[in-house]
Amino acid sequence: MQKGWIKIRWKCRLRVAWKLTYGSSPGRTFYTHISDQYAPFHNKVVNVGVRDSTYVLDGLLYHESDLRIEEHYTDTAGFTDHVFALMHLLGFRFAPRIRDLGDTKLYTPKGEAAYDALKPMIGGTLNIKHVRAHWDEILRLATSIKQGTVTASLMLRKLGSYPRQNGLAVALRELGRIERTLFILGWLQSVELRRRVHAGLNKGEARNALARAVFFNRLGEIRDSSFEQQRYRASGLNLVTAAVVLWNTVYLERAAHALRSNGHAVDETLLQYLSPLGWEHINLTGDYLWRSSAKIGAGKFRPLRPLQSA
Repeated sequence: MQKGWIKIRWKCRLRVAWKLTYGSSPGRTFYTHISDQYAPFHNKVVNVGVRDSTYVLDGLLYHESDLRIEEHYTDTAGFTDHVFALMHLLGFRFAPRIRDLGDTKLYTPKGEAAYDALKPMIGGTLNIKHVRAHWDEILRLATSIKQGTVTASLMLRKLGSYPRQNGLAVALRELGRIERTLFILGWLQSVELRRRVHAGLNKGEARNALARAVFFNRLGEIRDSSFEQQRYRASGLNLVTAAVVLWNTVYLERAAHALRSNGHAVDETLLQYLSPLGWEHINLTGDYLWRSSAKIGAGKFRPLRPLQSA
């Protein structure tokens, strides 16, 4: 990829869910993962009513792109203790924005250490012995998910449905409590982490707004009965929103270059805050006419509008 005005960082930062309905009743959800470069890299049609956290890892593990994913942002619906544990085992930094954080309990090792400042948030002690006893099973599970022998979403559904006395489910939950406790402590201490997560999720909300604007046909409802057709719709929406992002990125870069060429000062530090998700300049409705005479040749671009003098 050529370097432009936008800094290249191959990290996954968040996921965005796009919901659709059959008439007035919930039907399916478009679960889309996007990178911090705004590009969608995984899309899945899932049933409404299943917790978002079930599908978080599918997009990170099975996206078939060249992204090297390091960190993932989500909201409250995207996390459980099992997800925290598997994220750690599979090498991802998990950073959910947890609603009602003050009501979320921390867990500490057994011992005589006192945590007076955190006492209102402590919900109990960790069963480290149980984690050790089932450690080999935990590693086998993580390896199977990593290699694709079984999907992460399938195993998370099974783990969530197991009775409480299931040894593997309990051990993975305890490991997840360790990771969740460490994350919350880091969240409370790090302003930079909180800003990073909020910024990442705001990108997702902005992408959602673009998707809603693009997806205006049939009042934004998908009425296809077959799963395959629904998947085509989801992929088509992904393609169009990605095309808008690409178009805007290319022409934002060209606009910045044109300003410099005309002697205008461009503050490089501000370019990272530009977003390619705007669509006010794009006519989404009306007739689509594909004229061969209007085709732009390879390496050519549309002319930029002249800068209006103040």
